[in-house]
Amino acid sequence: AARMRSPGAALRAIAGVGVSRHHSTTASQDASSVKPGGTFSSQAALPRLPIPELKDTAARYLKSLEPLLAPADYARSERAVAEFVSDSGLGPVLQQRLQQVDRAAQYSWLEDIWLKKAYLEWRGPSYINVNWYALIGDNPAFPVLDSAPRGHVSEVQIQRAARLITHMLEANEALNAQAIPVDTQKGQPMCMDQFKWQFGTTRIPRMGCDELVHQYPSTARHVLLMYRNQAVEVPVYSAAGQRASLLQIAAQLVQATQQVDKDIAAHGARPPVANLTAAHRDDWSQARMLLEQDAGNRASLASVDAALFGVCLDVDVDACDAADHERAMAVLAHSDAGANRWYDKAMQLVVLSNGRVGVNCEHSPVDAMTTGRLLMEAAAKERGVLRDLAPATGLAPPTPLQWNVTADVAEIITKARSDARDLAGDLRILLGGVADFGAQWIKTLGVSPDAFFQVALQAAYLRHHGRPVATYESASLRRFLHGRTETIRSCTADAQAFARALDDRDVALGAKLELFRRAAATHTALTAAAAGGQGVDRHLLGLRAQLQSAAEAERASLFVDPAFAQSCSF
Repeated sequence: AARMRSPGAALRAIAGVGVSRHHSTTASQDASSVKPGGTFSSQAALPRLPIPELKDTAARYLKSLEPLLAPADYARSERAVAEFVSDSGLGPVLQQRLQQVDRAAQYSWLEDIWLKKAYLEWRGPSYINVNWYALIGDNPAFPVLDSAPRGHVSEVQIQRAARLITHMLEANEALNAQAIPVDTQKGQPMCMDQFKWQFGTTRIPRMGCDELVHQYPSTARHVLLMYRNQAVEVPVYSAAGQRASLLQIAAQLVQATQQVDKDIAAHGARPPVANLTAAHRDDWSQARMLLEQDAGNRASLASVDAALFGVCLDVDVDACDAADHERAMAVLAHSDAGANRWYDKAMQLVVLSNGRVGVNCEHSPVDAMTTGRLLMEAAAKERGVLRDLAPATGLAPPTPLQWNVTADVAEIITKARSDARDLAGDLRILLGGVADFGAQWIKTLGVSPDAFFQVALQAAYLRHHGRPVATYESASLRRFLHGRTETIRSCTADAQAFARALDDRDVALGAKLELFRRAAATHTALTAAAAGGQGVDRHLLGLRAQLQSAAEAERASLFVDPAFAQSCSF
């Protein structure tokens, strides 16, 4: 099992009380610039995320403890919750403070609390713990090579990278023009604000609490290329804003890799500064402050931060790792001790030398489903016919970024690689599949595929470990203005009842099926409540963020109760 940071850490490790915005935007968009019928045209009609009633959240919280606690422990938790929500308890005070936050917040009471507590104040490495990855399907137009020369780019690698870069640039241009249709769910519009944070977005390490820098509309002229652990600024637009053609982008990539190859051949490998992005956030913060003392380093960091997105061309991957889907996913997740990535970029395309493609994305600004839409649309376009543009006039050549690395920074880089290797070595990725049935068959049972899987997961865990465990599933809150996610606490008493009966030979098959359907229905109801802003964890997070002293924290009986930490140790 990996030593991976859980979302529950955000609930258990509340550090402060005030809420301040840690987004740093280089451009903004007021209401008058919203295009009628465009991407953001439904924002004004979206409801605000409600603050649940305190006693309702308390009841849902206690219900989630039922399968986890022994009767005596549950009784203790009941007393702690009753004290917390009583008129003399601290709960009503925290609720009033949270309501004041809601009245002062421009969009959502949760937005800044969640961003800070779940992400920007987290000091462990974003590497593996925060960043997410995905493998994009192979494209028959770019056949995966059986073998590729190690240490050198391949033709298919360049061509596929150039094609996907082209389609991601098209997506950014569509976003800038507000031409991407509004996402809907059951006919209702969803919040599109996260799409402003896809391009030109970077997480910046700062002591104690990081910040996000971004620009919308995203008008940077270059992408960041990572190749052989070196960073290169690759222009994809002319100074006049004309996008490079597909052939030009491919040529830019070839030229950039040749520049790096030539430099390494002449001078040896340069310090892998990008490895710092896999480090503990305060280690990286310290290193960045040291780097920023040099004017050349500041210019290189500014180029990285402003880049529309990252493109990683991996050539130092074993052929067997690139060829095997499971091993390729591990490369996407963590590479070789964090090599050849700038993990603070919101989006990075990763192209292996055999032509296989994936992504690695920093999670704090957006949720994966919004980025996934852009990636899936780009992958679909990659399989179609491309009408290439005319060559851009005056396209600047690629520029390898230069670094002045002091001995102190070099020491932090060495530590970052060592720590990343340990963390990656503690993670095992297994790719499973079920060939016997799929979503359509599951629906014939009258249950959703998600509920089916979550109930089955509870049964599998109980069978393997002999005990239930708190379980986190994410629900989208994008039906609300600036909504992110809520937790579905999917370890339920009904799921555990089914899990216990599944392997019990004394329970008839019909009874087992009834227990399964009941568990699935319970999960579906929890999912609907969470997506409707009536979950447990985000409200409790908001309440904890209102604690103003250590003395208050000691009085908060619900949070002091050991069951609280247990129930959000996901």
